[in-house]
Formats: sequence, structure tokens, C-alpha cells
Amino acid sequence: MGWKNVNAVIEGKLYLGNILAATSTRSLTERRITHIVSVCCDPIPAEVPESGIAHMRISVEDVDYADILIEMPRACRFIDQAIRGGGTVLVHCGQGLTRGATIVAAYLMCTKRISASQAMDEVRKAREQAWFNAGFQEQLVLFELCRYAPSPSCGIYASWRSNVAKHLR
Repeated sequence: MGWKNVNAVIEGKLYLGNILAATSTRSLTERRITHIVSVCCDPIPAEVPESGIAHMRISVEDVDYADILIEMPRACRFIDQAIRGGGTVLVHCGQGLTRGATIVAAYLMCTKRISASQAMDEVRKAREQAWFNAGFQEQLVLFELCRYAPSPSCGIYASWRSNVAKHLR
């Protein structure tokens, strides 16, 4: 059996999927998607205001040194406000495996106050093919250490960014 394009993380409220889920009118309509978080650079129809779907873009590559950490608070606020307002959210990336899964795990950590490993386990239970590269796993741990508010003025975040920059030189 093949993998699904989309899986429920919180039934009727939060879904994790791939680019096909984000571009399928049927998939979006069946799940009553009102908000989409695109964790990739691929364009989707929901980006145009006429779609009626609120959209947020996080442009990060699917590499373990990409800084997804700095985007986590903004994504968590977007998802939380959507759900609290009665909306339904689809978080997607290219394949629905790594980047989108990392944002969903960050949201679960922030709202449930669970550890990175617990959040990753919850995401994997919802979407078995979800995979967290080493860099994104580290960033989820740092998200908790930064008390869910990484910023350039946060010592933990600044130190991590500095170390990544040194390794990339």
C-alpha cells in the first residue's frame, strides 16, 4: 500500500501532507481546509487571495542545516490562531516527510508542552512516513530550550546559528 498524500494529526483540525494534498481541490474541500502552511518553495493555488484560503509560506530547503527554528514561533501562532478560530489547517512540504512534519511537531510541543521526542512520536503515529533529519531534530530540541521563542537575541539560538555558519564555511 502506498503512502497517503495527507494524514490527520488532530482530526478535523490539523493535517500534514505533501504538495499534492496542497494542490488538490478535492483534498482541501473534503477536509474543509481554511489555512495552509507551505514549508517549501513550490507555488500552490491557495496562495492567491481569491482562493479564500489563508496561506503562510516558510521557504526553507530540505537540508539539516536549514534554519527552520526561527520560523517555528510564527508558524505555531498561525496554526493556533486558525484552529482557535474554528479553522482547519494543512501543513505541507514537498513530500510531506520532513519540513512539514517538523513544523507540526513544533506546534504540538508549543501547545501541549511536550518534549521534542514526544512530539516527533505523535507526528509519526499520524503519518508513519514522517522523517526528521538530524538538523531538524536538533532544532526541535532547541525550540524547547529557547522556551518556544528563538530569536537573534536569544543566546541559545545565536550560538546555534554561529556554529552552523562556522561549519558551512
